[in-house]
Amino acid sequence: MHAGRRQGAGLVSVSITGLRSELGGIVARQPVPAAAAGVHINLAGQQANTLLHDGHAWVDFASTARGGVRRAMHAAQVAGAPMLVHASFAFVQAVEQGGRLDKPLRSAVEAILECEAMALSGPVPACVVRLGYLYGPASADLRAYRDAFRLGRPYWSGSSKALQYHLHQFDAGSAVLGAARLRNVGKVLYATDGTAVSCRHLMDAFAHRVGRPSPLHLPSWSKVLAQLIIREEHMQQVALTMPSRPPTPRVPGWKPKFPDYRKGLDQVIEAWSP
Repeated sequence: MHAGRRQGAGLVSVSITGLRSELGGIVARQPVPAAAAGVHINLAGQQANTLLHDGHAWVDFASTARGGVRRAMHAAQVAGAPMLVHASFAFVQAVEQGGRLDKPLRSAVEAILECEAMALSGPVPACVVRLGYLYGPASADLRAYRDAFRLGRPYWSGSSKALQYHLHQFDAGSAVLGAARLRNVGKVLYATDGTAVSCRHLMDAFAHRVGRPSPLHLPSWSKVLAQLIIREEHMQQVALTMPSRPPTPRVPGWKPKFPDYRKGLDQVIEAWSP
């Protein structure tokens, strides 16, 4: 992960750990609110915060995330940043509220919570923003799904009853920047879209938009064979149901531009158009 500085209009700037990540590139192109001047944002580990990577982004996640938060805290302290905004994962709320989760994903959740605690107890005042599962035009994994759907390949969809909260990458960027206010120090905040939807419904809607009206789903009985290419963490994620209402407290004053995943997917397709 890379720590860097970006500037917006009027020379307002923030520094970012994870600048070279997909979300880092999104944040780097968004206008910086005056209240966020000098703030450090940690995006390390957010490549795993999606249902689009078949679980492979969880490989070595714990060490990557812990190392990222340590670098972010150090960079923020050295730069004299007034505040650190640590981007985390909204789905852990389901586990905190009693959702059953076994290894190996449980180990990732433990690392996520550990990183949150590290950020909040560090030398620089901090807040945590738990983001919904990310999707958007910068997603290489979503482009891979587009190619797979066009070839008619099936995918591991999980149950249509397992509802999760997602978040367009643009909205994730505005959320972490919007959280960069000293009044949020010490808080754990959420940024998700307004529609709980299963992985199956989200990806079927995407498939329809790339010319596959009847996408194929891998049946549950194929799990053993499917694990040759799909990691157990991904299968656990798509089966993990989040609470029926959007998690709170939300980032104060922030609203998603794409509260409906269908409009968010429309934007992705439009952005990819020649």
